[in-house]
Amino acid sequence: MSDYILRLTIENSAVAFIALTTETVNEAARIHRSSPVVTAAMGRLITAAAMMGAQLKNDSDLLTLSIKSDGPVGGIVATADKNSNVKAYPFVSDVDLPLNSNGKLDVAACVGKGNLNVVMDLGLKEPYVGTVKLVSGEIGDDLAYYFAVSEQIPSAVCLGVLVDRDYSVAQAGGFLMQMLPGASDELITRIEEKLSGFDAITSFYESGKTPYDLAEYFFEGLNYTVTEKTDVNFFCNCSREKVEKALISLGREELAKILNEDGKATLHCHFCRKDYSFDEGDLKRILES
Repeated sequence: MSDYILRLTIENSAVAFIALTTETVNEAARIHRSSPVVTAAMGRLITAAAMMGAQLKNDSDLLTLSIKSDGPVGGIVATADKNSNVKAYPFVSDVDLPLNSNGKLDVAACVGKGNLNVVMDLGLKEPYVGTVKLVSGEIGDDLAYYFAVSEQIPSAVCLGVLVDRDYSVAQAGGFLMQMLPGASDELITRIEEKLSGFDAITSFYESGKTPYDLAEYFFEGLNYTVTEKTDVNFFCNCSREKVEKALISLGREELAKILNEDGKATLHCHFCRKDYSFDEGDLKRILES
């Protein structure tokens, strides 16, 4: 089953996003050869970025979620566009921790304390940047806190990644619901009750259910509409041309220094782990142009 996100409106009082991201998170784990707990943390951030990216208006808009923390992973970065093309990387990919007291992967200990940054590049002179302290390191709670503090939007966030014994991703997905102005107390209470009785989104998918089933679970009896379905993919748009532009941005003096001292340059893409090599002839050509 391919990954996708459903966008819904509920009673003209709320908007929700329900994501299935198993294949996307599995691809990120494969690329970064991440340990189970890092896969779980990175997968949650990927899922959140995909759902938030689906709210962007233009194809050129870009959302970036970044965590910088004192936990052993050090930090995680995920980006997404309007079409939910996402990419991500952890600062440290091979963290190994004991299970938490509930017998689950200890994402909070892996992430630790630090900051969550939300950057939206909407094609304006300056991007929007919002920063909050991590309240738990579980990522879902941290995003809900960000929405409440930075955007003053009451939100419910549920994120999950189930890693199999062979380190592959068995299930991954998420749920994001945001109340619109004028939302009734009854609707808020109903969703809170549904969430309190909800086990885990990965268990829901593991039983064979889909995002459509999850929509029915949360909004049964309410007037809700699926307004959009968007595919989710791990996609890195790096290229030799873009990397060359990065070299040019260093300036003539710095490029000449690299040419004289090293005679070559290799640039590494953190998102897809691809290396781009430029030999002496390449550097001379760039300097001459």
